[in-house]
Amino acid sequence: MGFNYFEWSSCRRKHGFCMSKPSRPEICALASFFIACAFLVSCTQPALSETAPVIESFKASPAVIAKDGSSTLSWVIEGATKVSLTGPGGFYRGEGQVDSIFLDPIPATTTFTLTATNSAGSVSATVTVTIGTPAAAAPPTISSFTAAPSSVSSGSSSTLSWSTAGAASVSISPGSFTSASASGSTSVSPTATTTYTLTATNSAGSVTSKATVTVAAQSLPVISSFAASPTSISSGSSSTLSWSTTGATSVAVTPGSFTSTSASGSTSVSPTTTTAYTLTATNSAGSVTAAASVTVTAATSSAPTISSFSASPASITSGSSSTLTWVTTGSTSVAITPGAFTSASASGSTSVSPTTTTTYTLTAKDASGSTTAAAKVTVGAASSGGTLSITTTSCPGGTQNTAYAGCTITATGGTPPYTFSVKSSDSYPTLPEGMSLDASTGEITAPIIGGQGCYTPQITVTDSTGKTATADVTFSLNGSNAYMSSVFPSTSIFHQRVDAATTNLPVDTSPAAPINSSDQSATIKAFFGCTGNSPWPDGIPGIEVPYNQPDVSVATTEYQSYFTSGPIPSYAPIEGTENQSGIGGDMHVLVYLEAEPGGGTNPALYEMWQGVPESSGNWSDSSNALWSNANSDAMTPQGNGTTDAAGLPVTPLLVNADEVIGTGTPSAPNGVVQHPIRFTVENMLNNWVWPATMSAGSGSCSGVPTQTMLSQSAPPSSCTNTGPAGEIYRLKASVATPSCAASSPQSAIIITAFRDYGIILADNGDTGGLIGTPDARWNDNDLECLQSLTLGDFEPVNVSSEMTSDDSQQVQ
Repeated sequence: MGFNYFEWSSCRRKHGFCMSKPSRPEICALASFFIACAFLVSCTQPALSETAPVIESFKASPAVIAKDGSSTLSWVIEGATKVSLTGPGGFYRGEGQVDSIFLDPIPATTTFTLTATNSAGSVSATVTVTIGTPAAAAPPTISSFTAAPSSVSSGSSSTLSWSTAGAASVSISPGSFTSASASGSTSVSPTATTTYTLTATNSAGSVTSKATVTVAAQSLPVISSFAASPTSISSGSSSTLSWSTTGATSVAVTPGSFTSTSASGSTSVSPTTTTAYTLTATNSAGSVTAAASVTVTAATSSAPTISSFSASPASITSGSSSTLTWVTTGSTSVAITPGAFTSASASGSTSVSPTTTTTYTLTAKDASGSTTAAAKVTVGAASSGGTLSITTTSCPGGTQNTAYAGCTITATGGTPPYTFSVKSSDSYPTLPEGMSLDASTGEITAPIIGGQGCYTPQITVTDSTGKTATADVTFSLNGSNAYMSSVFPSTSIFHQRVDAATTNLPVDTSPAAPINSSDQSATIKAFFGCTGNSPWPDGIPGIEVPYNQPDVSVATTEYQSYFTSGPIPSYAPIEGTENQSGIGGDMHVLVYLEAEPGGGTNPALYEMWQGVPESSGNWSDSSNALWSNANSDAMTPQGNGTTDAAGLPVTPLLVNADEVIGTGTPSAPNGVVQHPIRFTVENMLNNWVWPATMSAGSGSCSGVPTQTMLSQSAPPSSCTNTGPAGEIYRLKASVATPSCAASSPQSAIIITAFRDYGIILADNGDTGGLIGTPDARWNDNDLECLQSLTLGDFEPVNVSSEMTSDDSQQVQ
């Protein structure tokens, strides 16, 4: 036989015999022949079938080679007891029904015959290895190379995506991006219009494709309105300058040094002469201006006017009280007779307790003269022995951070005089913060209303014989929370959209990210509003105080403390009111300190958990947190905690009625929510993701210590619980807006925020609890529409591409 060099793979497996290129090929070939013959007996098997064997495949790879090149013959046979391969250089015999032989060298075009045999007969197949020119390797192909979006504003990002075939590597220029993935994507942030070139390469060469990202120059801001109200004042009075802009990163009003980062807002001015004010709105593209004038007229010398002077109630029983209320213009002092009452307030009230019918005279004075008005209080005989009761069921409403118009609790029956008090218990709230009750007159007043929302405290009246009666009296108060939406700079993650349509932020596929499967069916529940079936204000309140609000001492009794004194007024609202201290409520106290005009001091955010006012005017809490410069993106330190379980600020993540209502009305709101809204589940994962800084939950993730930060870009492989603190979830694009939103305008605005800004996991609590501020303007029936959505309608968002560092809220 000839000396064609065979590598017998089945012999190699059984006996360890082969030489790929032996130094004595004639010996190897002869040895292979005799070994193959020796196998004839041992490799022959009893017949397994009454049908002839089947050769399923027999092929050469490659089938075309250069002279003295190599090829591998391989086959798959079914049902053979003997297999032989013959060719010009030798043969193979054995039972290898699935086998291969490597042939090297092959000097000429050769046809090989494969024969499969059993007791039923034999079948054969041939394959030819041809000497020729092998096909050259093909260069790769590029199926697609695109940019999405293809047009961005300066500083924004676009995603370059590619799909190739046969590429060993790809690169994108300009830049140094390379990848071994045949398909994939990467983000770019060009500052000018750029054409990117994708180069796909393999051993046969390279091919290229191009994609252009057009960068549109940012347009100038737009000033929608800039106006003064009133436009004409007398010397020494004030006017309010209000503005509304689009696209502005800062505004300034001159003359003066007023500046703001709020696109819309207002400021008060008190010019002494007629003044033309200029609003300058600025962004990176430049500035635009608008003007508004305030005309100042000299104060005229004329007697003051009395708008009203009245007694409420106008009829009382002997020993009871009536409230005299006045409103004047231009007065420097007022006096009421009979009696010695005087006041420097142009408007106000005082209580009187005449024993007989009395006509009171109000005298309002200024340098030019005086004016008078009268109010009569009719006094009837005191009742005795009748049923003692409180006839007042509700008091007038009001707005947080303004003076209260007043309310007088009226009682009948029993034996006057009466004594009034507010019941203190775990079942009823206190009076709204800032209000006080005159025990002898039943008059409720407040220089500044601190509370917000709907309160129903229980009032008790006691007559002179010791008999008592109670009544639940309601107070409905509007909040003043527009400031909450602008806490922290516009660069904060708390002010960034996360919807897939405009941001391309991907779903977070980390095993830690999804809301726990057991919580997916929970509905969204508004833990805020003006609930009619509960006496407590519903939600977490907050208050804005002036830059010069005095500091008081704050003693922290349990967890971390960032401040030991702060500008916490005695009238600061408490979540659930102070009466919840006996039942372990969260009792958050949130105080936002305004910036000093002219840039003296920064705005600051003070937050307390389980805040309790002391009789001394100081406060105590169980923990607190401070952001000393709310114009900064700085976060609290990782792992130190704040006043919630996620280590987040509470204030900027609350949905509030001011931002939802906007310039509309409660029944026809036109506002917008531009931040994620905090929500709770029963048990968060005991780890957190940016922008949280802490977690107090349950479960763990593989290879990651509990109570540490997880990476969204390099997630753990598995977790025993899901839902890390700080995870942002957006309403899936595939989830339709509930039909009830068409008749629930407040819910419709909030649902839009679910899509654009999402909800953020902030604390342990009732699963699906959405947290906002208390406010009399909330429509509880409207908010029930939110319950049409479940937590399963939301998906986690991977915001790791936005993160600059784990100690900053700032996005890239």
